[in-house]
Amino acid sequence: MESFGKQNLNGRFEYCVQRHGRARLTRPFPGLQVEWGRRGHKRILKAKDPSYIGADTAPTIEGSRMANPKPIALVTGANKGIGLEIARQLAGTDVTVIIGARDRDRGRKAADELLSIGLPVESVEIDLNDEVTIAAAAEHIAARHGRLDILVNNAGIVDGADGPPTTASTRAVRRVMETNFIGTLAVTQAMLPLLRKSPAGRIVNLATSLGSLAINSDPASPYYSARLIGYNASKAALNMLTVQLTAELRDTPIVVNSVSPGYVKTDLTGHTGFMTPDEGARLPVAYALLGEDAVSGRFVEPDGETPW
Repeated sequence: MESFGKQNLNGRFEYCVQRHGRARLTRPFPGLQVEWGRRGHKRILKAKDPSYIGADTAPTIEGSRMANPKPIALVTGANKGIGLEIARQLAGTDVTVIIGARDRDRGRKAADELLSIGLPVESVEIDLNDEVTIAAAAEHIAARHGRLDILVNNAGIVDGADGPPTTASTRAVRRVMETNFIGTLAVTQAMLPLLRKSPAGRIVNLATSLGSLAINSDPASPYYSARLIGYNASKAALNMLTVQLTAELRDTPIVVNSVSPGYVKTDLTGHTGFMTPDEGARLPVAYALLGEDAVSGRFVEPDGETPW
C-alpha cells in the first residue's frame, strides 16, 4: 500500500491518495474516520469535522495548479439541491463559482443567497436542452473570465413515466437521455475550449451506482431491482463520456471523473435519501479540487471505487 498527500489548489485542505492494487482511492478531506472494507475499498464512517469547507487555513499554494488565486468553476443545475451545495462548498474554498440554471431568475436568486454570505458567485442561464443557451453561456464565461478551470456536470432529471424496459414510456426515456447525456455532452463540448485554457482543468460528471452495468446485473446488489431504463441508461452513457474523454484528453492537463455523491435527499430522489446535500456535495467538490497528481478516468462514490 502506497500513500501520499497533496494540497488542493488553494491550500485549504489536503487529500490523500492511496494506491491499492490498480486502484487509486482518494480521501477527499481531513477529519474522517476511515476503515478498509471488503475488497480493500475505503469506507467512510463519519466526518469528524463537517465544517471542513472554508476552514481558516493559510493558503500555501506550493505546487498549486493555478496561478490565479480564484479559479473559475461552472456548476450546472446549481440553483437548488446538491448543485447549490456544491457551489457553496466550492465558493467557500475561494473558487469563483458560476451557478448554471435553466431558469434565469432562480439562478440569480441562488447566487444572491450565496453572495449575501460573502461567497464569490454569479449566475448564468444554461438549459441542457437548448444549445443556444449553452453557446451563450460559454461566450459569457469567455468574455468575463477568459477560461474555465472546473466544470461540474450536475444537472439532470428523472421522469415518472420511466421504468422497466417492458413498460417505460419511450417518450420519457428519450427526454431523460436527451437531458442527462446529450445535454451534458453539449455543455462539455461547449466548455472544453475554455477548459483547455486552464493550467489543469477538472471535469466532474455527477454519477450514480444506477449507471453501473456491473451493479445492474448483480442480483445481490440492493440496486438490482431499481429498473429505470431511461435514467440508468443515461447515467451509464455519462460514464462512457468519462471514459472516452479521459482517453481523448490523456495528453492534456484536463482530468475527468465520474463521481457519485451517494443517496442524497433532493427533489430528484423525492427526498428519500439518507445523506444531506451538504454531505453529498463533499466528494464531487473534492474531485473538482484535485491537485497536480489527480486521478483521471475513475468512477467513485463515498465508499470507494464503483465498478463500471
